[in-house]
Amino acid sequence: MKIILLGPPGAGKGTQAKSISNNYSIPHISTGDIFRKNISERTPLGIEAKKYIDRGHLVPDELTIDIVKDRLIEKDCDNGFLLDGYPRTVNQAEALEIMLKERGEKLDTALLIKVPKEFIIDRMTGRRVCTTCGASYHIKYNPTKIAGKCDICGNFVIQRDDDTEETVVERLDIYDAQTQPLIEYYTNKNLLSEVDGTQAINDVFKNICGILGAINSDNN
Repeated sequence: MKIILLGPPGAGKGTQAKSISNNYSIPHISTGDIFRKNISERTPLGIEAKKYIDRGHLVPDELTIDIVKDRLIEKDCDNGFLLDGYPRTVNQAEALEIMLKERGEKLDTALLIKVPKEFIIDRMTGRRVCTTCGASYHIKYNPTKIAGKCDICGNFVIQRDDDTEETVVERLDIYDAQTQPLIEYYTNKNLLSEVDGTQAINDVFKNICGILGAINSDNN
């Protein structure tokens, strides 16, 4: 299956991506991972991308498209892929459609994990992380046994800078502005699928499998 995964920060995309990848035996492809791999291997595309990243700029569409195109022709993508973080713009979405069409392939779905803003703010601002072992907690849903101390190693747990309410709201606003055109694009193409991300992790995955199973049946 060829899937795009959409969803705001804190929606649980990483967890679901891993489950989807394992269940359908397709690679989970994150644009961040692709950039890091190309940069570490000093490929021509990686060297060019690094110039923008080092200046704190977004990598231009044309370069991002080329890097993703190179990744999708690798052998492990023969049975499909799960794209996470790409496309970010309608221009990138159109380029993906063209590159797949050239290979006689098409996207199966753009899967949106839908979570209300208030739910995400509550989830992310309540996260606490151990400064030593990295264990993760939540002040409401998974609190430490002793306030402020890690259950595993006993060291301090903190709120990360990017989990403050101000930062979370800013990230969500950027996501909304960036992603709404993509949601409209894939809705108009009849390719958008939505799943309620406020449910328990296992229930979200069951619903995702139901959606993907129905799409698979329609395609066969």
